[in-house]
Amino acid sequence: MSILPKKNSLGFFEIRLESIGGLGANLAGKMLAETGAIGLGLNASNFSSYGSEKKGTPVKAFVRFCDPDVEIRDHSPIEEPHVVGVFHEALYKNVNVISGLPADGVVLVNTTRDFEEVKKDLGLQYGKLAIVDAMGIAVEEKTKVNTSMLGALFRICDFLDPEAMRKVIRSTFEKKYPHLVEPNIRTFDRGYNEVKFMTYEVPAGAEAKPFKRAQSTLGYETQVPGGVILAQANSTMKDLSGSRQGFLPEFNEEKCISCANCDAVCPDYCFVWETGEDKKGRPQQFLRGIDYQYCKGCLKCVEVCPTDALASRREEVGYAEQNRVAQVFN
Repeated sequence: MSILPKKNSLGFFEIRLESIGGLGANLAGKMLAETGAIGLGLNASNFSSYGSEKKGTPVKAFVRFCDPDVEIRDHSPIEEPHVVGVFHEALYKNVNVISGLPADGVVLVNTTRDFEEVKKDLGLQYGKLAIVDAMGIAVEEKTKVNTSMLGALFRICDFLDPEAMRKVIRSTFEKKYPHLVEPNIRTFDRGYNEVKFMTYEVPAGAEAKPFKRAQSTLGYETQVPGGVILAQANSTMKDLSGSRQGFLPEFNEEKCISCANCDAVCPDYCFVWETGEDKKGRPQQFLRGIDYQYCKGCLKCVEVCPTDALASRREEVGYAEQNRVAQVFN
């Protein structure tokens, strides 16, 4: 039987997965708990919190492990995890993904950036930081981010047996999607082998920041007078960038014929137009760019573009901000 490396006061080793809808964090949590319970003889539980169950919305998955003689009677969200897995960097904008992480905890991030950049954006002071290009692996293997993240998590949680997860992958996919078994096992193995680590020690005499439970900003005591909704419907405050799952459309103005096919299929009016004159001096609308604040990365525009003026691009941190053409609201 596996030996848990750490336990909280209730005897649990706890993992929290921070993600957005559509990246498979819910399934990853289920498979992780199943591996511990069925494959390794531990007691385990998992559940997820995903609000409206809509692609792009924040998702949390929770996994608890404990020795077989310990009952799991706590089914509350995990607030002080030993390990955090961050599936999407866009979550930094709105979610404190490392909330409650102890000074000796581990945070795993799906990223292509280096340790210092990620550490700065996370606001991480101490602990172990792990990074892996989970999206890149998934794209190359034609699978999903969750399996490569699972591979990295198994490297972090070395009390878990990777072979037990390979068996779970087979049992999960072989009946309905047998063609996905081997690609997902390769994805898992690459996540396991390609994750990198950096440890930031607590300086002598320094104290780790104590956990503080976040309070609602719009509760019955804290709401603004009159119950005003500050970011309603399709207002200028709306920001859909957190919905993108690693890709966005890239605009090449030289190839564009301003046919407006993209604008016709865009569900969120991301395209910015400007009035000009055609070669005969007649007024015409010309496409000038994309307002990435409102783009959720559905890529419908790429599918209908007749001239390849729009292409799918792997999103890099800062690209959307540098290439955004902002909408003008009168």
